Amino acid sequence: MSYAVKEIFYSLQGEGAQTGRAAVFCRFAGCNLWSGREADRAAAICRFCDTDFVGVDGPNGGHYESTALVDRITSAWPGHRRNGRPLVIFTGGEPLLQLDEALLAPLHAAGFQIAIETNGTKPVPAGVDWVCVSPKSGADLVLQSGDELKLVYPQHGLDPSAFEHMRFSHFFLQPMYGPDVARHTTLALAYCLGHPLWRLSIQTQKVLNIP
Repeated sequence: MSYAVKEIFYSLQGEGAQTGRAAVFCRFAGCNLWSGREADRAAAICRFCDTDFVGVDGPNGGHYESTALVDRITSAWPGHRRNGRPLVIFTGGEPLLQLDEALLAPLHAAGFQIAIETNGTKPVPAGVDWVCVSPKSGADLVLQSGDELKLVYPQHGLDPSAFEHMRFSHFFLQPMYGPDVARHTTLALAYCLGHPLWRLSIQTQKVLNIP
């Protein structure tokens, strides 16, 4: 299988339970909830996405076979590994449109822990070590268990209480980014204070301008 990759880069995780942890990010091209084109945003299921996942023209982007992609991910991790297990985070777009066991097995053999950030509409292949689900209003949620549920807030038609019975280790509210981010942060903060199952997730990569 050939994988369409928008970009591969090394940085710090800026959101959720693993905030501050170094990782290689592999962003797959494509999503099942929006084409990524502005002309299609008004008709998309997810209308607030601020990520460029169209094409393969980003840093280290391209079409890869599994061996070549593993080599590219491995080369992005610093040479010294004595201070922690290497981590790769697959994101998108929607990574579960492409991620499969043919890629997971050699990454594990190379010593990587494997995490995904998904909208939860597709099943997870065996071998993923960390599952972060970010539900979107209007999309059927297939994944109802995992390591963290990270709900962008507020979303019309999505009440956080609807997810509280699901089997996640962590529940996060993340203020929706955009012109109203200050108001959204105030709303998310108030909700977390009133419902302490939920924790506040801030996009520290945007606050601190982390690449």
